[in-house]
Amino acid sequence: MPRTRSSEHATKDEASTERPEEQTETQDSSEQNVNEKESDAASKASERQARFKALQARAKSGAERNLKETAAETQRLATDPALLNTLSRKHAFASHNLLKADTEAAGEDFERKRAWDWTVDESEKWDRRLEKKQRHRDDVAFQDYTQDARKVYKRQMRELQPNLEGYEKEKMAAIERAAANGDLEIVETNDGEMIAVDKNGSFYSTADTVGFTDNKPDRAAVDRLVGDLQKAEEVRLKKRKERRGDEEADVTYINEKNKQFNQKLSRFYNKYTTEIRDSFERGTMI
Repeated sequence: MPRTRSSEHATKDEASTERPEEQTETQDSSEQNVNEKESDAASKASERQARFKALQARAKSGAERNLKETAAETQRLATDPALLNTLSRKHAFASHNLLKADTEAAGEDFERKRAWDWTVDESEKWDRRLEKKQRHRDDVAFQDYTQDARKVYKRQMRELQPNLEGYEKEKMAAIERAAANGDLEIVETNDGEMIAVDKNGSFYSTADTVGFTDNKPDRAAVDRLVGDLQKAEEVRLKKRKERRGDEEADVTYINEKNKQFNQKLSRFYNKYTTEIRDSFERGTMI
């Protein structure tokens, strides 16, 4: 028994000697955790503050930009472009008349004096332009289907926008392929010019050539072709509708003369008979 008590006392002493160290380690770890939490909270707060300042700056810049755009829009709406064009046209007309009156009062030729402002080339170019305009005005009326097709073709040629850069690239690629296959021979002349000579006559197109069937246009070219076809179809249907009149309207005539008479009556009396006609359609007319 005495031995047992001594061992118990020894164990208690060891435990009493180890407890302060464990408590110190526990306190250090808890202080470290608190410090880490405080540092994390401070970093998060600084991040939120920086993000809030960035949002404030963005909101301020957006408000300033909106204010500038609103002022520009107000200025644009206050200035009527049609009115400005009218005033500029009237000013040019008045200046022309004033110059003409002053020139005639001085006993000079007005057309001759006004021609001093342009060169001979500019004057001839202007005359050709006026002549072309006059021809175009005279060519508006329908003559025959051949002339109508010619006008459509000329309009399409004016609206055509070829891709010359892509054409040159495809041309050079085709020449390089033909030269690599041996169909073309590149010869340099005495002047330093490079000429492609067709050896077997298979490179350049002839009446019997069908190589164009291998061409695959890109998607943009196909879309442009489809758009042109749709535009032509819309124009054709619009002209057809104008010739035949409104096809969706009710047929209230028996011949062309009666149709014209009914249209005349509609122009003058439709505003007075709208309610009666609506009542007839609803079936509520007494």
